[in-house]
Amino acid sequence: MQSHAGQPGERRARIRQYLMCRPTYYDVNYSINPWMNPELPTSNSRATAQWERLRAVLRELGHSVEVLEPVPGLPDMVFAANGAIVRGDTAMVARFRHPQRTGESAAYLDWFEARGYTEVVQAECVNEGEGDYLQAGERILAGSGFRSDPESHTEVEKLFQLPVVGLTLVNAQFYHLDTALAVLDDDEVMYYPEAFSAESRAVLQELYPDAILATAADAGVFGLNAVSDGRHVVLPQAAADLAARLRERGFEPIGVEMTELLKAGGSAKCCTLELRR
Repeated sequence: MQSHAGQPGERRARIRQYLMCRPTYYDVNYSINPWMNPELPTSNSRATAQWERLRAVLRELGHSVEVLEPVPGLPDMVFAANGAIVRGDTAMVARFRHPQRTGESAAYLDWFEARGYTEVVQAECVNEGEGDYLQAGERILAGSGFRSDPESHTEVEKLFQLPVVGLTLVNAQFYHLDTALAVLDDDEVMYYPEAFSAESRAVLQELYPDAILATAADAGVFGLNAVSDGRHVVLPQAAADLAARLRERGFEPIGVEMTELLKAGGSAKCCTLELRR
């Protein structure tokens, strides 16, 4: 495992490719998670400005960002991470649990097929993409409990030929795995223990004994909904303690304002689907 005692320069960033979707139609007009309250006002212009800043930061770090065309009537399409799982030329497109989001799948199927991916399939079981499936080196961490079905783990393991480690979420505020855990590098993660069942906490402790553990305050501002390239970690700027812990480990945290998108239960990672080609 990489030393935690080194300076930031010892961390090596890897250039990534991401897919994002502009929040043109972003709004909170229904509720499918505890963060969503249609009675509270939202600002599409503020959401767009925060999204644009996130995209700019990723580009400034040298990463490439492709943009999926948003579809009217699908306000949650901005959360592109939920749309698929991608590895090489294979893409498994999500099958969403809630009817408000099922229309997004067709847009992802069309996008991957148009760009020459050799195997593009839609999940048979409920499976909300990188919202619940996070690739960590040569394993896939898989969340269930609120959105993706545990039965989807077998389907993902068979398609991608990687071991899938199931983790059970037990706190509805952290309804997707990427709200409770972030992969920092192939063998390093940070997570919020209270989001997981006792059995899953034991699994994480065994796999990642040196993991960064988030406080309730930092988890509550979606500090774990972060994007890491192995050196730079883009996360909500309100997660100050988590940023300090990352610096201690030799990472370079970069804070972004994502408060408007948090009203729908999303943040930096939710907005970015990694294309591992």
